[in-house]
Amino acid sequence: MMIRDPRPIRITGDLSHLPDSASGARHLVWWGNIGFMLIEGTGFAMAAAAYLYLMTQASQWPPAGTHPPDLMWGMIFTAGLMLSEGPNLWVRRRAVAKDARGVRIGVAAMTVIGLLLLIPRAYEFAHLGTRWYDNAYGSVVWMLMVLHTMHVVTDWGDTAVQAAWLFTHEVGDDQFADVENNANYWTFVVGSWLPIGAIVYGLARLS
Repeated sequence: MMIRDPRPIRITGDLSHLPDSASGARHLVWWGNIGFMLIEGTGFAMAAAAYLYLMTQASQWPPAGTHPPDLMWGMIFTAGLMLSEGPNLWVRRRAVAKDARGVRIGVAAMTVIGLLLLIPRAYEFAHLGTRWYDNAYGSVVWMLMVLHTMHVVTDWGDTAVQAAWLFTHEVGDDQFADVENNANYWTFVVGSWLPIGAIVYGLARLS
């Protein structure tokens, strides 16, 4: 037997005017993405602090018999990473404009670009001039490089999955928001490399 509540139903608010989806700071995932950047940026800062601490404690930096990383491959990777920001910002604008065709093309292009960037990054590791187990200098240099490479690979994987989804499903507001957030994260990957690259390639030469 079902007992009905005798109290009348009271409407305390009308949410029917709210949109079904949102983008930018109005989207909850956007704030989650910002949280990821803050947490991971803190990890980068701690790794950089470890490098600076070890450098100040050493009588010679890099240690005797250790050469600074080969600048050529670092410059090639940095140039490619900076150039990638052009199409990345373009696809972000296409996502904000809700341009399905532009988003598909842009995300596919970013997938290829991310994969190509892994080539000079692999050569960077081969020309760091030290191995991770040689000394404290080698360990901290490899730690910085591996940390940033993990972010490049992770975002590339996310972009590749996004591309596959966009070409096999209908693109809706949620997908546009996802593409925008992914583009914002790639900007973080690009921006975070500038101080890390300066530390890895610059401080070893200045000291």
